[in-house]
Amino acid sequence: MRVAVIHEAPVPPQTARELLTELLRKGVSVLYLRISRLNGEVLKDGSLRISYGSDHLVEIDGGLVRGVGSVASMETLLKRVNILKQLEISGVLLVNSSEGFLNARDKYRATQLLASSGVRVPETKITEDVYVLSETVRSWGKTVIKPLIGSMGYGSLLVSDPDIAYIIGKTWLSHSQPLLIQKYTRAKERDIRVFIVGDEILGAIYRYKPENTWKTNVAQGARVEKAPVDADLAELSLKATRILKLDYAGVDVGETEDGYVIYEVNAMPNWQGFYAGTGVNPAPKIVDYLLRKLKK
Repeated sequence: MRVAVIHEAPVPPQTARELLTELLRKGVSVLYLRISRLNGEVLKDGSLRISYGSDHLVEIDGGLVRGVGSVASMETLLKRVNILKQLEISGVLLVNSSEGFLNARDKYRATQLLASSGVRVPETKITEDVYVLSETVRSWGKTVIKPLIGSMGYGSLLVSDPDIAYIIGKTWLSHSQPLLIQKYTRAKERDIRVFIVGDEILGAIYRYKPENTWKTNVAQGARVEKAPVDADLAELSLKATRILKLDYAGVDVGETEDGYVIYEVNAMPNWQGFYAGTGVNPAPKIVDYLLRKLKK
C-alpha cells in the first residue's frame, strides 16, 4: 500500500510530517507530493494520466490532502482541485475528498450549504456592490469583511463605520475580489474549535483572542484551553461536517446569546493549538481513518 501526503510547501510542515511519520510507523509506503508539480493529462485514447514534474506518477492508493498553497488566482485553484478530482477518478482515495475540500474552502458555498440544511450561521451577504456593503454595516453595526477563500484569519476585517467599509470595499473590488460580509455576533472573547475525524469528536478547545485584536486564530496568537463538548455542540459540529462531506475537519463555533453558531468549517485544519490544549494528536486518528477506508 502506498499513500501520499499532499501539500504545496517545499518542505513538509509539522502536520504533514506527523502524518508521514504515522504512516511509516504503520508500515505504509509514503510519498510527499507538492500539488503544483502534479500535472493532468488526457491522452489520445481518452485515458487520463497524472505526472509529477516530468515523471509518471507511481501508483498510489490513498492521499491525505494537507494544503493546496496560497493560491493567487481562481484558475490556479481550479487546476489544483481538478488534479485532486483526477486522482479520485483514477481510484485514489482522498481524505478530504475534492468535493469536501471545495465545499469548505469557498466560505460562502459552505455557509449556503449549512444554512439550507438548518445549521445556524451568522447573517451573511456576498456582493460586488460597495453601497450594499456600506449600508449593511450601517444597519448591522459590527461587521466582518472576509476573503471568500482564506485561512488563519488573515485578511479578515472587523468594521463598524460605513465609510471605512466603503473604502475597504472599493479597494477589494478594484482587485476583482467579491465582498463576503457577516454580522458580528460573538458574545464572549473566545470561540470554540471542535476537531472531528469521521464520526468521532476528538475534543474541543476554547481559543481566546489576544489583546488588541478581535481574532481568535491560534496562528495570530490566540490562547487555547481545553473546552467541554456538550450534546448540542457535538450534534451541531458533526452535522456541519457531514453536510460539507468532510472526512475530518476543524469546526469553528461561536457562543452567542441565542446559542451556538457555526462560523467556519476548515477542511485542512492545523492542530498544534488543539494538541496543546487537549493533549490529543489528530495525526494517528486521521491515518487510521484513511487506512480503514482503504481496506473496505
